[in-house]
Amino acid sequence: MKKSLFTIVSAAAMLAIGAAHAADKVTLQLKWVTQAQFAGYYVAKDKGFYKDENLDVTIKPGGPDVAPEQVLAGGGADVVVDWMPAALAAREKGAALVNIAQPFKHSGLELTCRADTGIKTPADLKDHTLGVWFYGNEYPFLNWMGKLGLKTDGSPGGVKVLKQGFNVDPLLQKQADCISTMTYNEYWQVIDAGYKPSQLVVFKYEDQGVATLEDGLYVMEDKLKDPAFVDKMARFVKASMKGWAWARANSDAAATIVLDNDSTGAQTEHHQKQMMSEINKLTEGSDGRLDKADYERTVKTLLTGGSDPVITKEPVGAYTTVVTDKALGK
Repeated sequence: MKKSLFTIVSAAAMLAIGAAHAADKVTLQLKWVTQAQFAGYYVAKDKGFYKDENLDVTIKPGGPDVAPEQVLAGGGADVVVDWMPAALAAREKGAALVNIAQPFKHSGLELTCRADTGIKTPADLKDHTLGVWFYGNEYPFLNWMGKLGLKTDGSPGGVKVLKQGFNVDPLLQKQADCISTMTYNEYWQVIDAGYKPSQLVVFKYEDQGVATLEDGLYVMEDKLKDPAFVDKMARFVKASMKGWAWARANSDAAATIVLDNDSTGAQTEHHQKQMMSEINKLTEGSDGRLDKADYERTVKTLLTGGSDPVITKEPVGAYTTVVTDKALGK
């Protein structure tokens, strides 16, 4: 049977309309595993905020062996969540990461010590063993030790660095006197393990004047030359920030959405709700725009890290406002 010209034209028109409305694909690489730290993105996907912006977003969890800047440079993602120290260090080494938005306004990084070690002030860290995360997370710590004048090679008068896994075992097993923790995660793992707050001494990096920006959104610089990519990222940022706002207004429900997306089953409802309440404190005050003063403070901190600073020169072109200007309006 021959098809009529009208049928053929109609089919072609329908295909053209479908192609025109096909959602733009975006792959987001997270810095760590599925948890409330990334709730805004999971909420945006679950609540259809990405769909409303004609986006089809794939969220890739991270892990201990995943460096977002390497994934991005290798073409494994369109956009990544990363800490600025790692991103700037990678940029100086040739991987041209650019910050396009900054959902986290505050830092959650801290050093948690057992009170029975006698540590009361940063000066007391001398000659103690400290657990430190690596894979790019060590940069703020090294900068802090540099400012304190404490060597990190284990020599007398300095500190001994224990390469810490992403857990609190070194403190619980007394392999280290202090360990790296986040306000929203590992600190509460220590508490849940039986320690009371009075048995701990906590140094927040923000209080020590060495806090650097965490959990920003980064893309490769050459991608920003494409107006279509900029438009896609603007829609992604707009929807993501809507997700973060929803998470702050619906903390427990946001935690439940995170749990629904955890394919490992490793997370607990108690911990994720606890984490969500702390994460909301870090995103509060941010509409997604990068605060220039926060950026300059981070750069200054990284440039003045003693004899081995994280970066050796002022970055050029390490951030742009073009995406948030388009997403949120100037």
